[in-house]
Amino acid sequence: MEERTPLLHYRLATSFAPNPGDVSEGARLLSAKDAPRSASPKLGVMFGVVIPTLLSMFSVVLFLRIGFVVGQAGLYQSITMFVVAYFIITMTVLSICAISTNGALEAGGAYYMISRALGPEFGGSIGIMFFLANVCGCALYVLGLVEAIMFTFGVPEESTAAFTGFHQMLPSGYWWCLLYGTILLFLCFVVCLVGAHIYAKATFIIFIIVLTVLASVFTSFFIMGPTVVILPEASLSNSTSRRTANYTGLWLSTLKGNLFSNYTVDYTTGGVMNFARVFAVLFNGCTGIMAGSNMSGDLKNPSYSIPRGTLAAVLTTFIVYNLLSLLAAGSCDRCLLQRDYSFLGDINVWPPMVTVGIYSSTMSAAMSNLIGASRILYALAKDNLLGGVLAPARRTSRSGNPWVSVLVSWLLVQVVLFAGKLNTIAGIVTIFFLLVYAAVNLACLALEWASAPNFRPSFRCFTWHTCTLGIFGCLVMMFLISSIHAFASIAFMLLLWMLIHYLGPISNWGYISQALIFHQVRKYLLLLDVRKDHVKFWRPQVVLMVANPRSCMSLMTFINDLKKSGLYVLGHVKLGLLDSLPTDPLQSCYDSWLSLVDHLKIKAFVNLTLADSVRHGVQNLLFISGFGGMRPNTLVLGFYDDCTPEDGLNSQLFPSLSFGSDVVCPTADSGQQSSFFFPSVRRSEESKYLQEEEYVSIIADAVKMGKNVALARYFNQFSREDVLGHQISAGPFVDVWPLNLLHPDSHGYVNICSLFLLQLACVLHETRAWNQARLRLFLCVEAGCTLPEDEEMKLRKMLKELRISAQVQTVVWDQVVAMHWQRKGGREEEDFLQNERSRQGEDQDGTQMFPNNTSHLTDEYICAVNNLICRHGSPKPAVRFLYLPHPPADTRYYHVYLHQVDLLSRDLGPTLLIHGITPVVTTDF
Repeated sequence: MEERTPLLHYRLATSFAPNPGDVSEGARLLSAKDAPRSASPKLGVMFGVVIPTLLSMFSVVLFLRIGFVVGQAGLYQSITMFVVAYFIITMTVLSICAISTNGALEAGGAYYMISRALGPEFGGSIGIMFFLANVCGCALYVLGLVEAIMFTFGVPEESTAAFTGFHQMLPSGYWWCLLYGTILLFLCFVVCLVGAHIYAKATFIIFIIVLTVLASVFTSFFIMGPTVVILPEASLSNSTSRRTANYTGLWLSTLKGNLFSNYTVDYTTGGVMNFARVFAVLFNGCTGIMAGSNMSGDLKNPSYSIPRGTLAAVLTTFIVYNLLSLLAAGSCDRCLLQRDYSFLGDINVWPPMVTVGIYSSTMSAAMSNLIGASRILYALAKDNLLGGVLAPARRTSRSGNPWVSVLVSWLLVQVVLFAGKLNTIAGIVTIFFLLVYAAVNLACLALEWASAPNFRPSFRCFTWHTCTLGIFGCLVMMFLISSIHAFASIAFMLLLWMLIHYLGPISNWGYISQALIFHQVRKYLLLLDVRKDHVKFWRPQVVLMVANPRSCMSLMTFINDLKKSGLYVLGHVKLGLLDSLPTDPLQSCYDSWLSLVDHLKIKAFVNLTLADSVRHGVQNLLFISGFGGMRPNTLVLGFYDDCTPEDGLNSQLFPSLSFGSDVVCPTADSGQQSSFFFPSVRRSEESKYLQEEEYVSIIADAVKMGKNVALARYFNQFSREDVLGHQISAGPFVDVWPLNLLHPDSHGYVNICSLFLLQLACVLHETRAWNQARLRLFLCVEAGCTLPEDEEMKLRKMLKELRISAQVQTVVWDQVVAMHWQRKGGREEEDFLQNERSRQGEDQDGTQMFPNNTSHLTDEYICAVNNLICRHGSPKPAVRFLYLPHPPADTRYYHVYLHQVDLLSRDLGPTLLIHGITPVVTTDF
């Protein structure tokens, strides 16, 4: 026993290096697209799934870690560790089988599954980490093979002739080892450059070699007699340490001595072992489970082969690992297991057999990693996730081999080889693979929770419980191996996620997030019961009617501030009848509207309708907009006047252009171009398609339907950037005139409409952009009598109880009111009583009757009121809130009503005329 069979360097036994199964599975990311065009899927369960998966899981782990695990943890805890580890990977296998049987997989393997389920950001970040893990894994196994070769054939740095064998002829040292590693890597590169099919042909031969070695190991336990094994020099802590250990053969007393744990110092690292550290080392040998699913393009029947083949391979390896642990515990004493991790070669019938197995599996793992890294890089390049950075990697040979990706991967592995020793990165490489497995479970869980009708995998032996357990198990293992590396890998993934989110293009793969959001929104909308609405939780839910978005840019952004996290709908009516059209003309318009919403960065829905008139279209929108408890309660209309509309869309994007042209601009989230195809704005000589009577009828209809109404005027003069973008100390002013100025003989300020004006002003003030604004409340009084004492106290008490901070300014308007009373003359008392009865009475149908006051107002009085508002507008406010009277009941006075409202708000700047019918404030908690 003087000349011991050399094995792979002992430090690999306890380092947290990824199992070659982890990395070799990436090498099998071959699909029909990567194969020659003439090739066709022809592999069955055994050659397509079982053999690749077994080869991935049977590797150097099988030959070097069994003794370490059993020697430290004992047989009982070893079996427990295997059960727990295989429970975790079985949960992941179930997710893999489910996703892989829901459709054919293309190039990319795990990356393809994750990205098509969770979106390009998450899938791309995981794919890049998977690529880097394969690159580092390839370098790791090349260096491991170099160390194994040097252990056998290298000249020791400090040796004498007495201890140097005739076969130890290779020079040693850092640069020599780097040269050997470069040569071995170049051999792998040549194989991969020629084509992955060469490696595929060699897979079966490698599997036979590993299977033969494994058979010799099992046979040796039964035919080898008791022997004394000389322990390696590295395991001797001092000169008095025991130098030999016993192999007893299968013996009951030996088994009893190895049943329980006996954690001690690991002679390769000098660290004291415990359950968590041993379990982390063991777990690395239980992965490599995705090898079969990544070959779905080469299978005759993927939905049949992947579930059966993967599960069969997992079950086989579980049995082999436990049998080997049992045989080792029953034949080797504790000292041999703990201080000689290469004992399988010492007790083998032909010691070089184990060395051949280690060399073969390590070389196979290195080639597998290189092939896998190139396929992942090729898939990332095809998806164009990082723009033109990876464009050259999309080039392939005539046979479909991505030779540029192979070249780039080879160069990166060569760079990593300069590290010399990779124990420092082995932990994070393993964690990268665990993060990939967790992402596969997350993808399956998301598809299951989304309840997507098209998620119909033929493999049904999974639930959301198994996916959750798989995610939890992988995350626990990540932090069990190294919490620092786990946090670092998650942070790196988030960084890649943000990078791809801002640089990558919009994909057409379908986003699982959209399906999950739909599922949750539907559930919570059903829980949002309109019968449970309460005034203290009221918020504005607005429908803004837009005739042409080109002339409403400023208004759309202002209403977005006013909505206070409520529902915001952009409504548009297209005139026409579907009976006379071949297709729905609205479907082609939605892209332009949605692109405009993205460009303005407003949180709004778009609702378009087709009707024979604008009035009927608005009625339709008010009836059908929203769902359940999320329905509009406020209608906002642009003002009906003779102003020529301005093209705010062109002037905002291209100030040098005039109106009338379609605009093409980049979207906010990508570099792609989106066009705004909207009709040109109306020219001054063109007539309106909406008449006065129809416009006022829309206002009356909205009030009948229980909606609040706001008319927006002069918002083409409103610039949000000028108002909010250059604040120094004092913010902009928001003026509120809560009195019905077109009905000066109305009594009191504390009514529903006045409080609605005040509430909307406060909602605007509470938004983040307007929190520096100052509210000014104007109270119109007659000199010498002011407001009645009780009314004034009631108003001030209400402001205090509602916690509204506003500057109350009293406006004396005796001369203005006098014009109104002179016009009314002797009919004052009669009209007043009529108005009071009208306000309080209801007709037989239950419809509220409103006073007809329009015929009593003169233009002189209204202009005087307008001048009064202008005089009290210093400093100039950013926006004014005015009381909008209800339209007259008699439709003959519609034009008079609109004329009076026009005079009242003329030249006031951005103004909202508001008629509120909804109670919106309360002092109750």
